[in-house]
Amino acid sequence: MGVLDYIGAVFILVLIVAIGVMSGRKVKSGADFASGGGKAGKALVAGMILGTIVGGSSTVGTVQLAYTNGLSAWWFTLGAGIGCLLLGLFFVGPFRRSGCMTLMEMIQKEFGERVGMTASILCSVGIYINIISQMLSATAIVPAVFPGMGAYACLALAAGLMLVYVIFGGALGAGVIGLVKLVLLYAVMALGTVIVLSSTGLRTLYETLDKKTYFNLFSRGVWMDGGNGLSLVFGILTTQSYAQAVLAGRTDRDARVGTLVSACMIPPLGAAGILIGEFMRVHHPELASAKDAFSAFVLTYMPNGLSGIVLATMLITVVGTGAGLALGVSTIVTNDIVKHLTRRFDSPQKSLLITRLCLVAVLASVCALSTGRLGDVILTFAFMSMGLRSAVVMVPLLCALFLPGKVDRHWMLASVILGPLLVLVFGLWKVLPVDSLFVGMAAAGACGVAGYVKGKGHAQLRK
Repeated sequence: MGVLDYIGAVFILVLIVAIGVMSGRKVKSGADFASGGGKAGKALVAGMILGTIVGGSSTVGTVQLAYTNGLSAWWFTLGAGIGCLLLGLFFVGPFRRSGCMTLMEMIQKEFGERVGMTASILCSVGIYINIISQMLSATAIVPAVFPGMGAYACLALAAGLMLVYVIFGGALGAGVIGLVKLVLLYAVMALGTVIVLSSTGLRTLYETLDKKTYFNLFSRGVWMDGGNGLSLVFGILTTQSYAQAVLAGRTDRDARVGTLVSACMIPPLGAAGILIGEFMRVHHPELASAKDAFSAFVLTYMPNGLSGIVLATMLITVVGTGAGLALGVSTIVTNDIVKHLTRRFDSPQKSLLITRLCLVAVLASVCALSTGRLGDVILTFAFMSMGLRSAVVMVPLLCALFLPGKVDRHWMLASVILGPLLVLVFGLWKVLPVDSLFVGMAAAGACGVAGYVKGKGHAQLRK
């Protein structure tokens, strides 16, 4: 990287910090911080969603997987797009009519405090693991932008950027920064696509690479690739960060349009990443690690002066996802755990303070867990994060929204505990030919059916 590259990188980072600080002027209460006080238009709703979804996995991770497995790398962004489509078509109205600020509150309102508190704790753990994954991804990008920076300094910079991303402006700040990030990211991926198509072309890629591996959506197997796509669909519907974006909309229409726009904009980013990954496989099969494919492409093929801007944009992309997830965890902890244990933080100002303090605590602890060998151990569980959240939340949320008063709460408690437990057990103990998500969701669904049958029996006895 040359002087112009460094100037570009610093400019992007300063721009993001300035937007975050300016957005904080509109935040006066915990509700403003968590959901923007219901003031967001279509564009801001889309910015909140895309700012969290489009992270390291949908960009750098997609290029990495495309380098080794081709088209099957598309499942992350395809699954996210389908999840946003379902969110916009079927869940916007029920979410907003519930009068609740969090998904856990919706569950607790229907099934009681034991179910709600258990779901809150388990879901927070699942999101928390994913934040650690994003932090470690960020620290892998920082040295490319600022060579020579030590591990602790990388962590501090990544955590500081995550804090600035949301601590001042909360959900609205995340939405504004998300829009800026999206414009930058689309420009980067569009430029990458132009470079690939103009220098090599699709026909050369198709004729050079093995078709069964690189042009097959299920190259790793239907159960594995399909399971990954399904976990993303469920994950979008059950993650607090995306529910907050829906609740932040001024009207149902704004929330729905913003969500559907997100559904349309995510898959093309994945397609661009696949082109770059396959291009690097054709021209640079000698790379020691597939994770270096994107940074190598940027430094080798991007015009001089743009490398710093591109790498800084990638850093903000990863930071934005971590920050959005951290905001989701802090909102769950504040509204679904702290406020049920004490009434001291019910005022708008105190609610805002405790949410911000919780956000700081989450990111500080993530930094601590991202150092040394413990961080490496936790990374092995990161791929199960989305499945764990889905197994905890999906069934009780569907029952609370679409079958109110008809499902027994004891069976819902069993669902909340048994589903993620089986995802964890069979995710580690590879004895089944299917993804552990299918096992956990099947168990949670069976509990839901049993709860519905028991609930109907109680209703008939009351009659």
